[in-house]
Amino acid sequence: MVELLILPVVGLGIILGLYELMAIHKDMNFRGSHWVGHGFHAVLFMMVALFAVLNIETFFALANVESWGLPTWMLNPWVFRILVGFVLNIKMHVASALAHGQLAARGMAEHWTHTILISILVIVSPLYWPILEPFLPDWMGGLK
Repeated sequence: MVELLILPVVGLGIILGLYELMAIHKDMNFRGSHWVGHGFHAVLFMMVALFAVLNIETFFALANVESWGLPTWMLNPWVFRILVGFVLNIKMHVASALAHGQLAARGMAEHWTHTILISILVIVSPLYWPILEPFLPDWMGGLK
């Protein structure tokens, strides 16, 4: 039986989603009331990506990924995690472009650095989660 990780998805989703919100919009010098909407959007999508990455066997079963007709190499868990990170990176760029109303954000090099860092943190979350787990509170899925 595969252990389903829900609390880590919520905890890490909040942390990484808020980091996305602060880092990306800092690059764009974003102001206004759209912070709440984009914050909710960032955290929600981060949780979906983390659920897929941390619970890959369950995600494959729930989404019936094997029936998608993907090549066998794409069904490798780490390749699929990288694809999720790539999609997340594209989503962050599209969301920031829509929020700012243009295709290039101020400080674009920094913007790419932040989105790549966030995507990598999501992709490798199964590797660092066991290290963080003993230090985190119960509500975040830490060890009891």
